[in-house]
Amino acid sequence: MIQPKFRPSERTPNSSSNPSMAVSAFTPIIRTTPSPSFTIPTSPNLTRSRKPKPITRITALSDPFVLQIAESLEDSLPSSSSSPSPLQKLRDFSSESLLSTPWPSRKDEPFRFTDTSFIKQLEVTPVSSLPSPQSLNNLGVFQDTHLLNLTLVDGYLIDSLSQLSGLPDGVFIGSLSKIGSDEISKRVVEFLGGYGQGDLFWCLNGVGSPDLVVVYVPEGCRVEDPLHLRYVSNEGSDKESKKLPVSNPRVLVVVEKGGEIGIVEEYMGGGGDDDLSYWTNSVMEIVIGEEGKVTHSYIQTQSMSSAHIKWTSIQQEKSSSYELVEVSTGGRLSRHNVHVQQVGSDTITGLSTFHLSGSEQTQDLHSKIVLDHPRGFSRQLHKCIVAHSLGQVVFDGNIKVNRYAQQTDAGQLTRSLILEPRATVNVKPNLQIIADDVKCSHGASICDLEEDQLFYLQARGIDLQTARKALILSFGAEVIDRFPSADLRKKVELHVKKLLDPKVPSEVV
Repeated sequence: MIQPKFRPSERTPNSSSNPSMAVSAFTPIIRTTPSPSFTIPTSPNLTRSRKPKPITRITALSDPFVLQIAESLEDSLPSSSSSPSPLQKLRDFSSESLLSTPWPSRKDEPFRFTDTSFIKQLEVTPVSSLPSPQSLNNLGVFQDTHLLNLTLVDGYLIDSLSQLSGLPDGVFIGSLSKIGSDEISKRVVEFLGGYGQGDLFWCLNGVGSPDLVVVYVPEGCRVEDPLHLRYVSNEGSDKESKKLPVSNPRVLVVVEKGGEIGIVEEYMGGGGDDDLSYWTNSVMEIVIGEEGKVTHSYIQTQSMSSAHIKWTSIQQEKSSSYELVEVSTGGRLSRHNVHVQQVGSDTITGLSTFHLSGSEQTQDLHSKIVLDHPRGFSRQLHKCIVAHSLGQVVFDGNIKVNRYAQQTDAGQLTRSLILEPRATVNVKPNLQIIADDVKCSHGASICDLEEDQLFYLQARGIDLQTARKALILSFGAEVIDRFPSADLRKKVELHVKKLLDPKVPSEVV
């Protein structure tokens, strides 16, 4: 029998004098118990008794590699005080889930096209402490300024690199432990691990996240300037090293009725080293109240030797609006899981993503939109470019229109551009419709540049190489142009140009 409730600070009844007998939440305890006897009636006048058959050992279902990571994450957390942490509910749930969750393989349907084995071949070590002041001075990534910004380095919130002045009354942005209002604390704790629980990586984040960053917007409040969340991975190892430092940043956004905010998430490597190996395992939960509005920009440009796995979970109430614009170009393995749950009528959801995959890169998007109420509206556009023969892109998009989601208008489109032979694109668009009064559509295309388009430009005096560059950039511009900020659009466009053509001079916007 596996006992998941032990914490590292607890002891077994006979271990008070021996600290080495502490039991972790991830140490399976196996007991041997005889099975009870039972009888099987064979006729009204005859029964046959079966003798008890002792069970010598119950086979543990736990994955040793998963438990090893979970234990190291648990040990890396700062020692708790006498009062229980508000995150304890989330950590307990995640701990119990990990006891029976194996590491994903290509045999598992959600990971059929995504290979995570290179993580398993390395020694995963959690980032266990705040970065030193000297390392913060050497980051050199914040030459631009934003009115509202929050900086997390290796999963830790750094106040000295953040700027939060000028917030409207009632808005809170910061660490969960620093919330001064009991009302806001109670409201935030309601959503900790309460909905949208994800897979193994979601649970690992729940165990290993050192703190929770909270963004709270009260009823009827509109935050004029976007909040820029900058995630910096500063601790990493060389490509030849067998160590893989892992960080677990976690953010919860709660927007009450009629509230509005814009959020920009930017994931980057520190120090400008594009060969550092590290693993960013991130989670963001967004709760949007009735008539609330959230615009979400997400940019991922981490090291080409890193692993980037992210969960974004959205809960939308009646007449709310959520818009995501994503550009992902970094990471040896980059996977984004987006789950949207419409829990009210007249909701609006928009997902626009652009992925660029180069040598030995995997860019993966798994999205799910669930519509349960009338007059829901959703649009999803996924575009990707595979620019190398060893590059790979995965798209698994699911839109589910349930029985009571009548008069729903849902559309999904994925377009992939392959620039080199033997490059790989795996797309799996999925539209499930149970309601009968709906307007839904989806489509998919995978191809190289069309000859007619190239001929059209060449007929106007443009050489073939220039024509190809122009068409490739315009392919991704449809998503990039949806960023709400002109400075952000220019910055991302320059970055994509640099990746497609290294001769483009590097500039900082």
